[in-house]
Amino acid sequence: MSEISTHPESANRVTRHLLEQLRRHPKRVVFTEGEDVRVIEAAARLVAEEAVAPILLGNRDQIRALAAEHGISLKFVHLIDPPVSTDFGLFCQRVENMARYRSVQSAKAEELVAKPHYYGALMVQYGQADAIVGGNLAQPSAYFRALIHTIKPLAHVPKIFGVNILTGSHLPNLGSDGLLFLADCGLIPQPSIEELASIALETGKLARHFLGQRPLVAMLSHSTKGSASNADAQRVAAAATLARDRAAADFLEIVIEGEIQADVALDPTAAEIIMPAPEARPIADVLVFPNLDAGHIALKLLQHVAGAQCYGQLILGLSRPAAQVPRTASVEAIFGTAAAIAVEAIKFHQLYPDGEV
Repeated sequence: MSEISTHPESANRVTRHLLEQLRRHPKRVVFTEGEDVRVIEAAARLVAEEAVAPILLGNRDQIRALAAEHGISLKFVHLIDPPVSTDFGLFCQRVENMARYRSVQSAKAEELVAKPHYYGALMVQYGQADAIVGGNLAQPSAYFRALIHTIKPLAHVPKIFGVNILTGSHLPNLGSDGLLFLADCGLIPQPSIEELASIALETGKLARHFLGQRPLVAMLSHSTKGSASNADAQRVAAAATLARDRAAADFLEIVIEGEIQADVALDPTAAEIIMPAPEARPIADVLVFPNLDAGHIALKLLQHVAGAQCYGQLILGLSRPAAQVPRTASVEAIFGTAAAIAVEAIKFHQLYPDGEV
């Protein structure tokens, strides 16, 4: 029998905070790969916490059989098998009306909509779900292809990128509030100055809404404030300057610092030695990495060596909330990622107040 706790005390400090918000504003989250016992268990837990209305895509008989085998309740969990769903024809018509499919996609509309990734993305794009989570059984490229081809991008973000959220009560320097945002750890191999600045601003805005306070965004390098003068350090410094200028122009409540080394960003003792100041320096809430190698390696080390709990990645740069979880994700990681992306859905219209994008 699966043990699904209904008590907030079973969650960590971060997920408790997310669940408190979602109980006041529950959201619909569609999971594109529902034929997975980890997703079924996470969905049942979200229902038990009265936080999210889960929608699981896949063969309904297989999902029900998996739930029964593991003793997991499917009460209030909505199951949809895309090819036999009532909205299948409507979504096919909408895909046929998308001009980009005529030039980019060779597959028929029916073949695309039958794929859970595309069906889930269409649900989010057309308001039948508030957020989407996928990737737990599929190659990341297949999931991202569906998102990019179906959900409108944000015009002011040059490229979509990923944000991972880390927590761990045993790690004293993991953000000023026990929560650390890492970007980008999964999508852009070598971001340009423009892309780095955008990553800093968008992640800073996300952190501001999650934390409820002005976040400190650290743009990481092997150099701190000109200690190295090579092209890589100068690229990060230029991106930090650009991001600060834009944050000031848009009156954003974000502090951006860079280029800066990781120990200076996270360890007040190291910062005091390297950058003496009359007041104690705050710990960074957001780390922006100079390239994908640095971000991905740091994320894996923090997870597998330091024991940090990771949620995400949340995909920023799309006009609808989306998240990707790895194939190795635990039930806790799927549960927390769904809660995080649902909270982003609550704040989405505040993040983008101009309406439809």
